[in-house]
Amino acid sequence: MDMGVFIPIGNNGWLISKAAPQYMPSFELNKQIVQKAEGYGLDFALSMIKLRGFGGETEFWDHNLESFTLMASLAAVTDKIKLFASTAILTLPPAIVARMASTIDSVAPGRFGVNIVTGWAPGEYTQMGVWPGDEYFGYRYEYATEYVTVMKELWDTGTSDFKGKHFTMEDCKLSPPPSSPIEIVAAGQSDTGMEFAANLANYSFVLGTGVNTPTSFEPTSKRLMDAAAKTGRDVGAYVLFMVISGETDEEAQAKWTAYREGADMEALAYMGVQGAADQSAGANSTAATINLPEGAVNFNMGTIIGSYESVARMLDEAAAVPGVKGIMMVFDDFLEGLDAFGKEIQPRMKSRETVALAAE
Repeated sequence: MDMGVFIPIGNNGWLISKAAPQYMPSFELNKQIVQKAEGYGLDFALSMIKLRGFGGETEFWDHNLESFTLMASLAAVTDKIKLFASTAILTLPPAIVARMASTIDSVAPGRFGVNIVTGWAPGEYTQMGVWPGDEYFGYRYEYATEYVTVMKELWDTGTSDFKGKHFTMEDCKLSPPPSSPIEIVAAGQSDTGMEFAANLANYSFVLGTGVNTPTSFEPTSKRLMDAAAKTGRDVGAYVLFMVISGETDEEAQAKWTAYREGADMEALAYMGVQGAADQSAGANSTAATINLPEGAVNFNMGTIIGSYESVARMLDEAAAVPGVKGIMMVFDDFLEGLDAFGKEIQPRMKSRETVALAAE
């Protein structure tokens, strides 16, 4: 079972709180994080793409690096770990992204993949004049399907003459090709998003929910498995969890309580407005999930809080859910959190026994 890290390409990571660690993103910080992850035997690192933050007192995500250039830089200073960059598909043509991916593959052969971001916050795109209008919410996966189809044609054959509703290729060329197939990650939680992943992706991110409920995502994983069964493709779930650990359950819980009490309400309000723009979003959609009022301080992602022993046990429970191929983690403090995972949590995980022994 793969373990990965969702690296902090934006300031302050994934806690919208005045009480959480406050830091700026940088290449140096992310290099330390990814090299630590690689040293502890983690299998992959993924960076998001975020084009506009939420403001507030913490200036949450007002400061961001760019995903592809960051991952290209990290490819040059790592040896084994797989690296996924994210493309905001409204901003970059698929033929350019295909060439960027092929280039990074030449730096890190067989270690690069692409995460497809259809976009849920209009403000990221209206600021650049590239938002098609809110009707885009209704056809974004049709757009993404054409986008990925063009990339796959270029990677597989070096040529694309694709003719679709949104993209038209005229003897479009790509050479040199990547050394091996470029894997695709998707993240949509809606039924349409699951269908897209089942047809074109290798992995789909599944959001855990709640605090210390490590198998709560099982119905979503089941929907992904059902969608993949219809296509006959092998598509696995990568489950996203926030991990907050300590030597004792009480120590870890105290951190979580402080983060929630220090929530940046102004930033949360902006996120809520952006997430509500998609009037067609179903109850399972990403936009609907992250804005639930009971815990938006951490985007309502599943959160595992406890002692090293407790966290290891809950991660093993999540790993045992059918359809799970990996877990992607974020931490309240990434450098400390990775050390805790590598030195204390992973050695206690039954699903990572062989990796823990190799990392020693």
